[in-house]
Amino acid sequence: MTELNRITHDPQLCGGRPCIRHMRIRVKDILDLLVSGASTEEILEDSPYLEAEDIKASLQYAAHLTDHPILSVA
Repeated sequence: MTELNRITHDPQLCGGRPCIRHMRIRVKDILDLLVSGASTEEILEDSPYLEAEDIKASLQYAAHLTDHPILSVA
């Protein structure tokens, strides 16, 4: 099941960068927290307006962006 519907793009919000459910929380913010070692539970505790599905959606969005073919010119 996809959670990507939680990721929104709005030119009036965070410069059009991908955000969580039209809030001023960027996907990058979630990913940075995870990379720094924060657990899902810690993120949710510090940001009560987020849901576990938002974190999963951020990871799914990042995975989706990296899944593209690399074409090389001979």
